[in-house]
Amino acid sequence: MFTGIVTAIGTIANAEQRGDLRLRIAGPLDPARIDIGASIACSGVCLTVVDRGGAAGEAWFDVDISGETALCTVPGMWAEGARLNLEPSLRVGDEIGGHIVTGHVDAVGEVTRKEPDGDSWRVEIRAPASLAPFIAPKGSITVQGVSLTVNDLRDEDDGACTFMLNIIPHTGEVTTLGALRSGDEVNLEIDVLARYLKRMQALAG
Repeated sequence: MFTGIVTAIGTIANAEQRGDLRLRIAGPLDPARIDIGASIACSGVCLTVVDRGGAAGEAWFDVDISGETALCTVPGMWAEGARLNLEPSLRVGDEIGGHIVTGHVDAVGEVTRKEPDGDSWRVEIRAPASLAPFIAPKGSITVQGVSLTVNDLRDEDDGACTFMLNIIPHTGEVTTLGALRSGDEVNLEIDVLARYLKRMQALAG
């Protein structure tokens, strides 16, 4: 379980195709606080640590990417040199600064617009029709592992929707969201509460 509050940006230092894809991710973490078998969200994807090392502030950890994970996430995001938003799993007693995030990507969306809005950036993302019923103005959504608030929403004729976000300077600096451009694809995870409410509504109907 995660909260969508990114603690570091990591870089894929090595990618090796075995039966699955084995990645080595380097980042400013403390290896003493990374356990084998622990979960780390990497740009919104919950992955299991299979090895780790390095020194405090210069750690690395290895994870395996299954074919299913590669299929359900942004194409090309697991290549060497790619930058990832990192968040270790929530520990008992930790502050929940964002919202409850599972690290399971629901769909891939596309950035359709990014423009300055004061010191911040206004970003519009198109989500597929399968996610549209779960996204609401002032609700929460996870984009590339970052907990964000939906400012506004526009339903499209094909059943998809376009939602609007505000990326403040701090968020842009400490995550990969500051580098987003129009046309980029992003991992999306809907609010877990919206998921259960939708299910309850369907059963009640």
